[in-house]
Amino acid sequence: MAPAQRCPLCRQTFFCGRGHVYSRKHQRQLKAALERLLPQVEAARKAIRAAQVERYVPEHERRCWCLCCGCEVRKHLSHGNLTVLHGGLLEHLASPEHKKATNRFWWENKAEFQLKEKFLISPQDYARFKKSMVKGLDTYEEKEDEVIKEMAAQIREVEHSRQELVQSVLEPQAVPDPEEGSSALGSWKGTNRGCGSRTSLPAWLLFVFFSLVASTSQQPSYLDLPLTPELDWMETGQPLTFIGHQDTPGIGNIHSGATPPWMVQDEEYSSVNQQIGPSYEEFLKEKEKQKLKKLPPDRVGANFDHSSSTSVGWLPSFGRVWNNGRRWQSRHQFKTEAAARNKQSCKEKKTIVS
Repeated sequence: MAPAQRCPLCRQTFFCGRGHVYSRKHQRQLKAALERLLPQVEAARKAIRAAQVERYVPEHERRCWCLCCGCEVRKHLSHGNLTVLHGGLLEHLASPEHKKATNRFWWENKAEFQLKEKFLISPQDYARFKKSMVKGLDTYEEKEDEVIKEMAAQIREVEHSRQELVQSVLEPQAVPDPEEGSSALGSWKGTNRGCGSRTSLPAWLLFVFFSLVASTSQQPSYLDLPLTPELDWMETGQPLTFIGHQDTPGIGNIHSGATPPWMVQDEEYSSVNQQIGPSYEEFLKEKEKQKLKKLPPDRVGANFDHSSSTSVGWLPSFGRVWNNGRRWQSRHQFKTEAAARNKQSCKEKKTIVS
């Protein structure tokens, strides 16, 4: 009989020697495993001619299982803030260790020879991938530079509009003459058309600015208001009536230096030795109850009240333990001793009463 061997694909132990790899079940499991790995290898082959470079995200740390080597392999190649898609898998497929493991795997499992080349990357293809990776890095840097330039242009535009707004606020506004109104209006329109091509302020910003100017022009200045003399509330002729101090005798408030009500200790909780929560004995009783709840409810003695008072004769007497003789002899002996004990107790009660 052949020794026991373990098949990692079928996940079972077989005793038929090398004949197991030719069985239908093994070939079916082998084909399914190769079909699961083949789409990832084909996606990596597409990246040989056009390598994609992206910004690093945690999802780029994914790994895939190499069936030939029996280990996990990084799917993407990351360095710093950049990630080359499918770079890690291509690097592994082009390594000589993977080539040796693939040859051994194909020989041990008797897989189709035509499929072996799909799971290998030649050194020429890997060198072509390196060149495309360099081009991908250059294009990525160019895109990043364009994004930075656009952001800088937006920042400059916002800063320029802000400076124009501040300058228009700080400049003194002269009141135009009615005769020069038409000419000034025409000149303002002309200048506004010329400036609109260069920079134009947003509509919401102009609305906020003009609303602030209108509100400040309508409000009177505190310098223009007449000074009102301060009135003393105790002055004679004052229309207010003084009711008097409303302090309760014996009870102060926080303004008079008394203890705040939230710091006054109540009489109910003034005791220092007051225990909070259940005692240790109650905790043990509750613990015993929880243990009894886990037992079956129909057990013998489940409903017995342990706190009830019981007499000596609550359990029926069947005599005593005997070592020799018959059972009924010990029972009769126990009954005679119990009768004598009862007589002795009755005599003691009579003597006490007399």
